[in-house]
Amino acid sequence: MTENIGKLILRFMVGGLMLFHGIDKALHGIGFIKGLVSGQGLPEILAYGVYVGEILAPLFLILGWKSRLWAAVIAVNMTVAIYLTQSKALLSLGTHGAWAVEVPMFYLLSALAIVFLGSGKYAIMRD
Repeated sequence: MTENIGKLILRFMVGGLMLFHGIDKALHGIGFIKGLVSGQGLPEILAYGVYVGEILAPLFLILGWKSRLWAAVIAVNMTVAIYLTQSKALLSLGTHGAWAVEVPMFYLLSALAIVFLGSGKYAIMRD
């Protein structure tokens, strides 16, 4: 039972916290991300994938519907975000001594944990 509660907490944490990022982008737009994507020579339309990775995936993850799939989407989203915004800081420390990419890596590795652990008992569709 405690293992399933732990999985529920993990899903709520990753999905809930990531959803705030998606809501911010829905309210304020993704112009910054479009610039980053096109700056890498990629089609600007790829920037819209952030809505899938930061709104749809977190919602489905919270519900526990195909959690492994949606956690993988978040992990890919975070890999791309780290590449676009933090790739030069991978071996750096922040101003207070923490790893410069600590927060994005927290999301990435937590999502990967869900990919391997699954949704647990308290989910719409267990996997």
